[in-house]
Amino acid sequence: MAVGVFAGIPVRDYVSALEWYKRLFGAEPAFCPNDIEAVWQLAEDRYMYIIQDPGRAGGAVSMIWVDDPTAEVARISGRGLEPVDVEKHGSVWKYVFHDSDGNETGIGGQVSATE
Repeated sequence: MAVGVFAGIPVRDYVSALEWYKRLFGAEPAFCPNDIEAVWQLAEDRYMYIIQDPGRAGGAVSMIWVDDPTAEVARISGRGLEPVDVEKHGSVWKYVFHDSDGNETGIGGQVSATE
């Protein structure tokens, strides 16, 4: 069975959210289907998108699993975003980011034994 993901994050203000998520993902969107949506391809058949939907904004919770979360968070920090928390569960760490609406995006994965 092939598996893909197309996960959405509702935001109040598309224009400001677009800038924040470009910094989080480190890239321009892969495509924008209309004036209130932007889509990033994170890996084959795995996408995240923002959509202006003020009534639902602020309740999204997601986590992106990466091979080296500390290196990825360092790259994100270099683009001006800092995590608000780090959850440590043994060798699995999750760095928590919140956009201006309160939507949570975690960057997580296994960390090396030396960290």
